[in-house]
Amino acid sequence: MAARLLYSGQVVVDLVMAVDALPSVGQDVLASSAAFEVGGGFNVMAAAARNGLSTCYLGRHGVGRFGDMARHAMAVEGIECRLPPSTGGDTGLCVALTDASAERSFISHVGAEGVLQAHDLRNETAAAEDWVMVSGYSLLHAGKAASLLSWLQQGGAAGTLVFDPGPLACNPALPGAEQLLDRLAIWSSNREEALQFTAADSLEQALQRLTARLPEGALVILRDGPQGCWLARDDWRQQVPGFAVQALDTNGAGDAHIGVFLASLAAGFSEQAAAARANAAAAIAVTRRGPATCPPAVELDAFLAAQSVV
Repeated sequence: MAARLLYSGQVVVDLVMAVDALPSVGQDVLASSAAFEVGGGFNVMAAAARNGLSTCYLGRHGVGRFGDMARHAMAVEGIECRLPPSTGGDTGLCVALTDASAERSFISHVGAEGVLQAHDLRNETAAAEDWVMVSGYSLLHAGKAASLLSWLQQGGAAGTLVFDPGPLACNPALPGAEQLLDRLAIWSSNREEALQFTAADSLEQALQRLTARLPEGALVILRDGPQGCWLARDDWRQQVPGFAVQALDTNGAGDAHIGVFLASLAAGFSEQAAAARANAAAAIAVTRRGPATCPPAVELDAFLAAQSVV
């Protein structure tokens, strides 16, 4: 049976706008562009699917304009939506503002994707070769976290558990975090999230605290912007260099990174080679505006060949 990515996070619709700078309180600025794009967890799944990993969305999606957009985008990418539309409301919206430094800021409104009940997952079982990915945002939703954590102990238990905390869930005291970390196989975050979660003063200290907290043998992937990423397991550390590009929009770069990393592992690449491909995917993604800008495998191969990376 081929490996799958079972994604349990949230698909939302982004209202993406590019501005020179964020307005101060009570002020207004003009955006140079604006568009509705499907984002959130869709970014991870699209990256994985474009790079050959069969992908399933386990979360809810609403009825209405945004739910229709989300379902259409997933269908285009070949992502299987495991649940029917939820009739209680529409899919959520995120206002994503990217400034001249390519940094992004978000304002989110939670919709149907913020709820998940036990019966939603009763027919889902992860196989040993599957990747089961959890977003830290899921732990913030009171109507979702308990059902998801219970399923992870049951139907999702056989899969390889992957966790991306995101900027809002970088707190080890968050309800459910300890339960999740106790059986985690892969941690994926950027430098700032790791420093915040571990209350560390340096990258090395964050790596030490994360590897000490996670189960023996668990892999930490710590993204470090243009410098690439760090891989760490127990006492082992390795930096995988990044690629120099002119960044336009960092929205979705981390999602592209973990999606391609998992797809590359599933395709048989070593962890180091998978990390190099993930770094390349993130580098390409930041040169494009929008959330789900991860390149497909053929474009990644060409980029890496031009960089003399095999």
